[in-house]
Amino acid sequence: MMRTLFALVLVAAMCATVFGVGDDLYVNMTLLQNATAQGAVCLDGSPPAYYLHRGFDSGLSNWIVFLDGGGWCESISDCQGRKTTDKGSSKYMMNQTNFLGILHNTTKLNPDFYNWNKVWIGYCDGSSFTGDIDEVDPEKKLYFRGARIFKAVLDELWSQGMQNAKNAILSGTSAGGLATILNCDKFKFFFSSAVKVKCVANAGFFINANTISGTPNIHKKYQQVVDLHGSIKNLPPSCTSTMEPSLCFFPQNVISFIETPLFIINSAYDAWQINNTLVPSNLDPQHIWEHCKVRISNCTLSQRTTIKAFGVEFLKAFDGLTPCNTRGYFITSCHTHAQIVMPVYWFSTSSPRILNKTIAEAVGDWYFDRTGLHQYLDSYPFAKDC
Repeated sequence: MMRTLFALVLVAAMCATVFGVGDDLYVNMTLLQNATAQGAVCLDGSPPAYYLHRGFDSGLSNWIVFLDGGGWCESISDCQGRKTTDKGSSKYMMNQTNFLGILHNTTKLNPDFYNWNKVWIGYCDGSSFTGDIDEVDPEKKLYFRGARIFKAVLDELWSQGMQNAKNAILSGTSAGGLATILNCDKFKFFFSSAVKVKCVANAGFFINANTISGTPNIHKKYQQVVDLHGSIKNLPPSCTSTMEPSLCFFPQNVISFIETPLFIINSAYDAWQINNTLVPSNLDPQHIWEHCKVRISNCTLSQRTTIKAFGVEFLKAFDGLTPCNTRGYFITSCHTHAQIVMPVYWFSTSSPRILNKTIAEAVGDWYFDRTGLHQYLDSYPFAKDC
């Protein structure tokens, strides 16, 4: 069954100044000061921030909005710790960030979307842009307002020209990839039916798997995130009405309720999930997994067997999704995490390929409806270093 699953290929504001050096594309940060009046603020109460690179030529009316990642905070102490980092405060975000992969502006590195307007939204709420609680934590002065940040930045982009969009993509990586899934339909509703809107989620398909000790750590984490941030009101009600709300944080449960076309890019052996969901550090006090977590080639036979079982469970999660001919997949066997803003994975001579397609080519074909093949699974029967 394992080989069959792997071999299967399913058919079915202001404009920022840009400084470039070689292939680098550096884009300045814009602080959205007026968002604070709406209560759209980071964990520490600072205003949200974004980076905008304007499109050009035929891409002037096309937009990619990219949601940054960086885990979640599920407790007051955890969120308090993020306040002194860029994941909890815009005060610590970089004044410039480098746009690569799907955000790059050359055909050499980004053949289909190089001339689109591109926006990177900073991630400083710890809830995958789902939190919304009016009250401020009285002792720690913490704000849980991720959903407000998402709306405030989109409203700002609307005034910056997005209201004239003909094509639009919501994308993101890791916690931002999950946010892309959870906010996909909301993004679609910003536009008229005449606009072609789709979502591309990278490394955001976190599965509800147990640890090597059999404990449901990731589910417990999501329960705490949803409760702490008040996320239930910003999860699809069609999902939360049928199951416990925190279960709707898992893509395997919520994707079937999403109506907007969605493309999922992930590894069946995602490095973050292997290193945190499956083998969290507190369950490896002797550091037996330390080298294995770095490179699959360092793993023992027993460890490889455990990881292989995780990959089987990951693929089984897709079996539960309702069939959908507008949904695309690109599932690799690479032991990696976050691929679409890394040129080596997105589009290069060394990029992972399935049926001779890079991730960039597969996403382009799907978005522009160039082929009837939109769903790819790597035929390699085990995790590999890429």
